Amino acid sequence: MDYKIRKLKKDEVRILEIFLYEAIFIPEGVEPPPKDIINHPDLNIYISDFGGKTDLCYVAEVSKKIVGAAWTRIINDYGHIDDETPSLSISLLKEFRNQGIGTTMVKQILKKLKEQGYKQVSLSVQKKNYAFNMYKNVGFEIVRENKEDYIMVCRL
Repeated sequence: MDYKIRKLKKDEVRILEIFLYEAIFIPEGVEPPPKDIINHPDLNIYISDFGGKTDLCYVAEVSKKIVGAAWTRIINDYGHIDDETPSLSISLLKEFRNQGIGTTMVKQILKKLKEQGYKQVSLSVQKKNYAFNMYKNVGFEIVRENKEDYIMVCRL
């Protein structure tokens, strides 16, 4: 598949609404939540007023269409470690998953975060989420867990 990874442009920030919804892991056989769930404060913090000093986002493009996004920001979210560690979010449209695009986006954002002087990046992933293996393969390690989720960190 021919794709390009690039930084998100300021005038494209609203597209993160689509990818925030796509980032919600929905186990097989479970009814997807309504799209307006992204307005819930626990989810909206991932994209609200995106574009600040610590915010970073890369997107994947196929035929000039954005098909995926990986973004970080320092927020008190599910994967929060401390106030110096950005939290990673990533998603792809369903038809573009499992083709290496997400791995490429994550590697690009990890490289940029390291260049910016960050020591680590964190995320939260549900234990049943197939993306767990990809996170392990790019260097994330489990630092905490609860009944449903792993909290993972990648040291840069």
